[in-house]
Amino acid sequence: MAFKRRICGAVAAVFLFAGAGAAWQPAGQTVGPSGNPLPRFVAMSASKANMRTGPGRQYPIRWVYGRRGMPLEIIDENGAWRKVRDHEGETGWMLVSLLYGNRSVMIRGKTRNLYADPDLQANVLLTAEPGVIGEIERCEGLWCEVTIDGTSAWIERRHVWGVYATEDLD
Repeated sequence: MAFKRRICGAVAAVFLFAGAGAAWQPAGQTVGPSGNPLPRFVAMSASKANMRTGPGRQYPIRWVYGRRGMPLEIIDENGAWRKVRDHEGETGWMLVSLLYGNRSVMIRGKTRNLYADPDLQANVLLTAEPGVIGEIERCEGLWCEVTIDGTSAWIERRHVWGVYATEDLD
């Protein structure tokens, strides 16, 4: 069986996100076997990770990811394995040791401005291409404050993937 490879590297700006990763709010979170809520967002802790077709090493590799910090959504759990969804809607299983609870977001759609304050009239501090990953500092209402390359700035929530539509984060 031929395996497809997806390398989410530094040239992530070539991704086309038209319609991908639309904000999705869980209808009702449940608690998984780990005691954590499902679904939930996490980030990839490894610089390379295999997504498999099932919860075990005996299952074929579906995708290979190469981008530490990439946001993923956990949608199911099975022992040491987590079923995840990526920003393009692809699903598969990863070992929990490849993931961590720190939250990140990925810029989606097109090149986006990030502002000094949560206001479109504020000074633009950064401009980020689609695929750029930032660490979430907080999300309030329609805005999220993220850090990219050491600079903290605000972006409209609808322009990132990795946070739910009505989720407030501190």
